[in-house]
Amino acid sequence: MENKPSKLGIITKGIIKENPVLVLVLGTCPTLAVTTQAVNGLGMGLASTAVLICSNIFISILKKIIPDKVRIPCYIVVIATFVTIVQFLLKAYLPALDKSLGLFIPLIVVNCIILGRAEMFANKNSVIDSALDGVGMGLGFTLALFLMGASRELLGSGQLFGHDITAGFIDPMAIFVLAPGGFFVFGCLIAIVNKLTNGKPSKNKANGCAGCPSAAACSQASEGGCN
Repeated sequence: MENKPSKLGIITKGIIKENPVLVLVLGTCPTLAVTTQAVNGLGMGLASTAVLICSNIFISILKKIIPDKVRIPCYIVVIATFVTIVQFLLKAYLPALDKSLGLFIPLIVVNCIILGRAEMFANKNSVIDSALDGVGMGLGFTLALFLMGASRELLGSGQLFGHDITAGFIDPMAIFVLAPGGFFVFGCLIAIVNKLTNGKPSKNKANGCAGCPSAAACSQASEGGCN
């Protein structure tokens, strides 16, 4: 029988060992699309973290009430509610960030990371553990997006958070703020994480499409692809 992880272990596993982006390779579309700047990566990561924590808590509370046959639509309704709240807050207080992130804020609703944690963790664990899982996975997602955004902004424009950093000794390479540069940085970060973990895969079997609650109905599941 597998030992139940500690409260601290629930939080820390999402940062490196089960990082949703760099290990489980989920949520790659927003990861590659919004990380042209560090601030965009932080904004997207924190918005997703807020939704992940709140949805995990509510789904854990309602897990005995939600009928099994309609649990995925119910999860989406819960997640969409919190995404709408986050989007309204961004529009009210951070309109520039909301404009930069654009369509990717409402698309948090169908992010495989959030749906996957609802199905694989919040639906089976206590409210406190589910909240901690949301914190850990959210921090891992935010860290990955920030590293992506900071690397691409530094190499692509020589700036970080709008301030000149490398001016005068490194010429900016514009390719890093374009799609090819995003894939290159993404691959390098995955390689670094593999090195840190000695290339050992996570013991969690819910990797890739197996961690997505829609995997059974997804035509990509049989092809081994999921975003």
